[in-house]
Amino acid sequence: MAADRMTERRRWVVVLVGAWSAFAVVAAVVAAHGWAPFAFEQTAIDWCTAHRPELARAVAMAVTSLGTGVVPYLLALAAGVLTALGTTGSPRRRWTTVRALLLPVVWLALGQLLRQGLMHAFGRPRPPVTDWAFTASGFAFPSGHAFTSALCAGLLALAVARTRPAATRAAVVGAVLFAGTIGLSRIYLGVHWPLDVLAGWLLAGGWLAAGAAGSSYLPECAKRSGATRSG
Repeated sequence: MAADRMTERRRWVVVLVGAWSAFAVVAAVVAAHGWAPFAFEQTAIDWCTAHRPELARAVAMAVTSLGTGVVPYLLALAAGVLTALGTTGSPRRRWTTVRALLLPVVWLALGQLLRQGLMHAFGRPRPPVTDWAFTASGFAFPSGHAFTSALCAGLLALAVARTRPAATRAAVVGAVLFAGTIGLSRIYLGVHWPLDVLAGWLLAGGWLAAGAAGSSYLPECAKRSGATRSG
C-alpha cells in the first residue's frame, strides 16, 4: 500500500508541475504582450457580444453564478463528507474523520487566497465595460470563476474516485463539464478574456494536484472503503 501511495503522489506531482508550468507560460506570454488582449481574444469577445440573445444571456448568467458564493464550498464540503464516511466507526479515527471532512473546504479557501494574490499582482484589465453582460469587479487574470469551479469540482471528483472507484469516469466528466461551462460563460458574458479562463483552469489543476499529492488521509480512506465493500 505504501508503494501504491507513493506512485499516486508521483503522478500528482507530474500533474502539478505540468499545470503550473503551463500557467507560468501563459502568464509570461500575456505579460510580454503588456497584459493587453491578443487579436483572437478580442475576436472571441466581439463574437460573444454579437451573439448574445436575451435567453442565452439569462442561461449564461445562471451558469456563471454557480462558480462563486456558497455553491463551490458546498461541493467541497460534499467531497469532505464522502471522504469522511470512510473513516467513521472507530474512536481512534475521530481526528482523521474531522480532517477528512474539513480539508477540502480549507484547501478551497487557501486556493482563493493564492488566486487573489496572483490576480492583484498581475493586474490585467478586464474587457471594456461596454462588452459586459454581467457585473464584475477586480482584475481579470486568472479568472476567479474558472479557478473556483475547476477546483471545487476537482475536489469532489477526487473524493468520488477514491471512495467510489466505479463512479470515477462519471465524476471526472461531470467535473470537466461543470468547470468548462462556467469558464466559457465568463467569456460569453464579456467579463474575461479567453486566456484569463485558461489560466484559471491551469492554476486550479496545479492547486488540486498539490493538495492530492500532499495529503495522506485520502488514500487511507479509499483503502478502508474498499475493505468494507469487499467484506
